[in-house]
Amino acid sequence: MYMQKTFQEVSEIWCNEKRKIVKHSTMCAYMLTLQTHLLPRFGSMTAITESDVQWFVIEKCSSCLAKKTVRDIIAVLRGIVKYGGKHKIFPFEQWEIEYPTNTESKRLPTLALNHQRTLMLHLMGYPTSQNIGVLLSLCTGMRIGEVCALRWEDIDFKQKIITVNRTVGRVYNCELKSTEKISSSPKTKSSCREIPISRQLLQSLNTVKKISLSPYVVGTSEHSKEPRSYRDYFDRLLKRLNIPHVVFHGLRHTFATRCIESQCDYKTVSVILGHSNVATTLNLYVHPDLNQKKRCIDRMSNFLGIT
Repeated sequence: MYMQKTFQEVSEIWCNEKRKIVKHSTMCAYMLTLQTHLLPRFGSMTAITESDVQWFVIEKCSSCLAKKTVRDIIAVLRGIVKYGGKHKIFPFEQWEIEYPTNTESKRLPTLALNHQRTLMLHLMGYPTSQNIGVLLSLCTGMRIGEVCALRWEDIDFKQKIITVNRTVGRVYNCELKSTEKISSSPKTKSSCREIPISRQLLQSLNTVKKISLSPYVVGTSEHSKEPRSYRDYFDRLLKRLNIPHVVFHGLRHTFATRCIESQCDYKTVSVILGHSNVATTLNLYVHPDLNQKKRCIDRMSNFLGIT
């Protein structure tokens, strides 16, 4: 027998429990998902059927939300309803949800090889506390939050290794009705990682280290750089160099793409990027062209030894 609680009431209980075990930034993301998407639709309901959820998914996908975003929203919805079922305060049933098929292949934002070379030559020629973060991302695939949170103590110049163990970002706090800057450990265990330093990056890091008065690699303040202001700096840099615009995260995609193009093994690339599963790396970056497919078929045919 279930107590008649609404989805909103169950979500409040669930949030209070989650606060004890998840990071503050994660909690802010849950709250934003609830207020923006879930409560307006399901808040007053005392039961949620598979049909309710299926129509919700179709509507959200039709509103141009990315499929991954919609899946993340449904994960929060499922978690709350499952919690309600476990504690006998809300009916829970397994849903089999289908997501609209998207046949369009979206191209990841990356720099063309000639533009990457132009950018790297400029960054290496002018190694400053501002430029070094862009070079870091291009040479290691680090995310902008990881770049801005990187401290000099995280770099082992003798072993030529960078240790990624924190990130910084700005999240929206629904309770405060404003954004706040959060410094924390990376979102997954795999994101804490060691990355070797290339010779191009090492020289620039050494130069910047000699003149830096900040505990952080990027910027001149005693506090970590704001990711959004650093994005603005990066945008201005591309304009100054007449390089077509690409989002900062495109530097991470560029790094990964060049690794794959230079025939680095996929597992190693995955570990350097901090992916929790090599399948993520394969799905994002490994897309064999027709010539590669032909070579694969030829190798298999020759291996059979049948003429």
